[in-house]
Amino acid sequence: MSTTDKLRLEKIGHTALITIANPPANTWDADSLPALRDMVEMLNQDKEIYALVVTGDGQKFFSAGADLKMFADGDKARARAMGRVFGEAFEALTDFQGVSIAAINGFAMGGGLEFALACDIRIAEEQAQMALPEASVGLLPCAGGTQNLPWLVGEGWAKRMILLGERVDAQTALRIGLVEEVVPTGTVRERALELAAKVARQSPPAVRACKQLIQHARQGTPKSALPVERELFVDLFDTQDQKEGVNAFLEKRAPEWKNG
Repeated sequence: MSTTDKLRLEKIGHTALITIANPPANTWDADSLPALRDMVEMLNQDKEIYALVVTGDGQKFFSAGADLKMFADGDKARARAMGRVFGEAFEALTDFQGVSIAAINGFAMGGGLEFALACDIRIAEEQAQMALPEASVGLLPCAGGTQNLPWLVGEGWAKRMILLGERVDAQTALRIGLVEEVVPTGTVRERALELAAKVARQSPPAVRACKQLIQHARQGTPKSALPVERELFVDLFDTQDQKEGVNAFLEKRAPEWKNG
């Protein structure tokens, strides 16, 4: 398993909290990306973890993305290797078995915004700013940005941000659907943990099935997904949590999930 002191992992109840701590701008590199991938895969094996919150250390940056110094010499082999590890890390985050929440505490630029886009839910502090400025330095977003951004905000705004290099503030991000909530400066971590705690009320196997179906909507059609939806509904009857959830409701008590 890859490890690095550039990522901090904490567990708070049924929630894992990963903090990017690579000052001054919480950039990603060849150490932190494999470590993120391995952390997420480890959390997927932990039956006590239902939600994941990711945030940046400090008060200014969520993450400024990749350190451009790595690409200054034009080395294609390095570029290919970094593109691969960016993809592996952020795709692992997208595939996290529970609910992932990005707590955007400042600038989210380039690969930093792609990191947030890989999450299920995004919350931003009111001073946060977001952009995918890669084309302004002769590059392109290669960690899911060209695919995830238009899905969330539509083709027009995605083109404004990617092709024109427009930076959006938190209120604009809320208006166009890039984030789900804006909170006062200094409060996003707390708010994200509050939302993550709500996940513990849900059956973990049911959440996994629902997330799979929602993500299916990006690639497939409703016609192809509806039979899968019905099959996954029936599959939940093989879980302990289905029986526990229904009986807890009928007995007017809180369910005790077993994540199985």
